[in-house]
Amino acid sequence: MANDDRTTADPAAEELSLEELEADGDLAADYIEGLLDIADLDGDIDIDVANGRAYVSVSGGDADLERLTGAETVQALQDLTRLAVQAKTGRFSRLIVDVGGSRDARAGELKRMVDAAIAQIAAGRDHVELEPMSSYERKLVHDDVADRGYFSESRGEGRDRRLVISRA
Repeated sequence: MANDDRTTADPAAEELSLEELEADGDLAADYIEGLLDIADLDGDIDIDVANGRAYVSVSGGDADLERLTGAETVQALQDLTRLAVQAKTGRFSRLIVDVGGSRDARAGELKRMVDAAIAQIAAGRDHVELEPMSSYERKLVHDDVADRGYFSESRGEGRDRRLVISRA
């Protein structure tokens, strides 16, 4: 499986303790709170730890918070937050940022893409190439595709990295 990114963790990365993950979440929450203050946006910040990652969610607020819920905006906020945490800890952070439930909404979109791709394969296509997506989104799709008994692999580089789905 060349160019596959189904692995859940980089083998070179160290496993972080619950305390370290919680600390990453706290640092991330502080950073995001600062950004929200600068932008004069309201939002409630929740921190959770699961699957070896800190998850930081921003919810509530008002309609202005919706400006931050686009997939590219959430990804950019996540990247900035990861860099801020890395600057404080000296190590890469795999934390996940969500704004206004946008990750759940995107997960639903990804499932619908997989549904459509599998329907095309069932109708006779050899494979279906999906749109470029983030590594987190590719991981969600890899897992969904494997659960359905199909094969997926990542192809491309950088922002053009995408999944190709085929029969197992």
